[in-house]
Amino acid sequence: MRPLKLFLASVLLASFMLPAFVFASTPEEERAKLEQELRDLESLISEYEKDITKTEKEKKTLQNELSVLRTKINKLAAQINQSNVMIKDLNYQIGDTEESITQTSLRIEESKRNLAGILQSIYEQDQRSLLEILLAEEEMSDFFDNVAALEALNAKNREVLAEIKNLKNSLESQKTALDQEKGELERVVKLTAVQKQQSEATQKEKNTYLKMTEAEYQAKLKEKQEAEKRAAEIRTRIFELIGIPEAPTFGEALEIAKYVERITGVRAAFLLAILTQESNIGKNVGQCYLKDSKTGAGVVIKSGNSISKVMSPTRDVPVFLTIAAELERDPYGTPVSCPMSYGWGGAMGPAQFIPATWKVYREEVKGVTGRPADPWLITDAFLAAGFYLADYGAANQTYNGEFNAALSYFAGPNWKSSSYASVYKRDYGNPVMAITKNYEADIAELAKADK
Repeated sequence: MRPLKLFLASVLLASFMLPAFVFASTPEEERAKLEQELRDLESLISEYEKDITKTEKEKKTLQNELSVLRTKINKLAAQINQSNVMIKDLNYQIGDTEESITQTSLRIEESKRNLAGILQSIYEQDQRSLLEILLAEEEMSDFFDNVAALEALNAKNREVLAEIKNLKNSLESQKTALDQEKGELERVVKLTAVQKQQSEATQKEKNTYLKMTEAEYQAKLKEKQEAEKRAAEIRTRIFELIGIPEAPTFGEALEIAKYVERITGVRAAFLLAILTQESNIGKNVGQCYLKDSKTGAGVVIKSGNSISKVMSPTRDVPVFLTIAAELERDPYGTPVSCPMSYGWGGAMGPAQFIPATWKVYREEVKGVTGRPADPWLITDAFLAAGFYLADYGAANQTYNGEFNAALSYFAGPNWKSSSYASVYKRDYGNPVMAITKNYEADIAELAKADK
């Protein structure tokens, strides 16, 4: 089934690679077709992710099994080496025992010869006549002393011979035991060697499976990357087709917000509430101009009055000048926010990003649109705001998650520790959540009207 599944996925992916929008006769039809293709691609990417996750687990399982096998093989090799050393030591012991048995056998033969000589002497003494004894010995007692000495020597020699024989029997028993121990160790070595060979064969087999799994993983990863690339192209084309002006209507803004919700997980109603609070959805993108890049001072656009804290000269001005240059904008003729009663101004575009924060999210926006991110472009502003809010809990789509994301958007992630936290909640958090609730009702009414 797996080869068939891969074949069908490849065919489906190949169909996605075709420039589908060329078949649409109107922008609305093209967009509908692209959105359907994007949904299909996202579903396929999700399947790839599941397959890749499964393959990664299989790889990890095989790698763990290989690690266990390597440990087992090393242990068996150590056991074989240990047994071989013990066998070598037993060979030395057996050799020493065999040498002792040989020496003991020689002593037994010598004792036998001595004993034979003594017995011969005793026999010769027994065969002598009384006359021979009387003529040979000065006294009769000497004869009996010689006989007694021979008898004592005979008894002692027999005792020594018995001890030597017992020693030989003991050495032979010891050699037999050593031979048995050596034989048992040799059998253990053979069995261990067989186990080691079996483990090595299993290791080789699992290494083969691991290579196959890695190849399958890389193939799925490549297919997923191709699908993601096509999905990014479709998202870029959809944003081009939306064609929203700088200050959109609510319906136009809702279209963007719904699309951003699909990408970031941030609810359309909440995103619209944030953009309403920040710039009235693009209608107020700033009332000041930067004039002095060294000090951050500027002017109020309508009155021409000088103002000292339009943009932080250390944190934001360098980034702002870079952004303006990349987008071919006049940095001293582009509206930015004026400062509030505290802190600096310098927030840019409909989403009111300060330059330093925009720098963090512009690559994510570019990843969707396929072009340099523009904070003054309504679609890019919506996207960047969606990414930011998602990072700080709004993607959970819970009241607390959205409330924290809203305050983080307004006053930074550490807003809770600020002495102005209660003011932030009153003047920004609570209004945003109230606007969100109203927008939820508006969106529901529009949905009913569409039916």
